[in-house]
Amino acid sequence: MKYVIDTSLFVNPVARKHFGKNPSSAVKAFVKKLEKLDMEVYMPPSVFNELNNFVDAKAMDALDIAIKKRSPNTYGIYLPAAVLYDFIDDIRARMNKGMRLAEEFARDNRPDNDEKLRKLREKYRSAMRAGILDSVEDFELVLLAKELDATLISSDEGVIKFADQVGVEWLGADKFHHMMK
Repeated sequence: MKYVIDTSLFVNPVARKHFGKNPSSAVKAFVKKLEKLDMEVYMPPSVFNELNNFVDAKAMDALDIAIKKRSPNTYGIYLPAAVLYDFIDDIRARMNKGMRLAEEFARDNRPDNDEKLRKLREKYRSAMRAGILDSVEDFELVLLAKELDATLISSDEGVIKFADQVGVEWLGADKFHHMMK
């Protein structure tokens, strides 16, 4: 069986709790379990590099040997136009919502700017990024899983939503430890 794993397997506290208390210990435990199994585990190099920001060098070295790093063939993968249409429509709605939030902030005359900025950031992040494919790394995860006909392992709502749209099988990262038993 082939799997494409996301950083959320190690970074998301709910998903990693089955492997370790922090991202580095989770990676090390994952590698130990993987060594005992006959599983093909892939990760795009961009996602591997992203994980490097959260995990110590020793754990990354172990993961580097245990998994296969591969970029998706971005020129050879077909995606239906309807998926792009929905994505653009979603982006437009999010942009409008973000603009309304900024206008609300500009109209607020209360003097506590630090608190207002914190709330604006929180609301803006939720409006713009929650439940959407919001990075090249996320896009590569889905494309690689599609190309390899692999199961995608992630906790990212946007990644899972996009995987559903393009017909990629997925499993929540918090459930993957059951697959490894």
